[in-house]
Amino acid sequence: MAKANFAMGCFWKPEATFRQVRGIIDTTVGYCGGHTENPTYRQVCAGDTSHAEAVLLEYDPEQVSYEGLLKVFWSNHNPRSENQQGPDVGSQYRSAIFCMTDEQLRLATESRDAQPEADKIVTQIEPSGPFYPAEEYHQRYLEKQGRVG
Repeated sequence: MAKANFAMGCFWKPEATFRQVRGIIDTTVGYCGGHTENPTYRQVCAGDTSHAEAVLLEYDPEQVSYEGLLKVFWSNHNPRSENQQGPDVGSQYRSAIFCMTDEQLRLATESRDAQPEADKIVTQIEPSGPFYPAEEYHQRYLEKQGRVG
């Protein structure tokens, strides 16, 4: 198994989207890219922690490649919108790829550079720091609300 970590706005929709991808073993929504240890949702939303809402994926690379996950990433949010996805505004909703390995960093950068209008993409690509799981009520939130199945 391998892991990948993406931020693409409010973490509920990306989690539901990735859960539909063949080869995804598990998902955890949480916070990454900030400076506060074990932040709460309230702290992240206040903008004081520098964290992004992110989804940590555990996946089987024999069923889905990292490049395949990058395709899902690029096609399911607006990587040219800085600190905003749809109605959600704030740095916690930024577009980011938090890379677990040097190979992921290379592939993410190459993938970004191959996108249309790559010069307008604001997605941050950086090594993954600590990932802090969000509160339990955020995990599989859309499923719990009956909005995906």
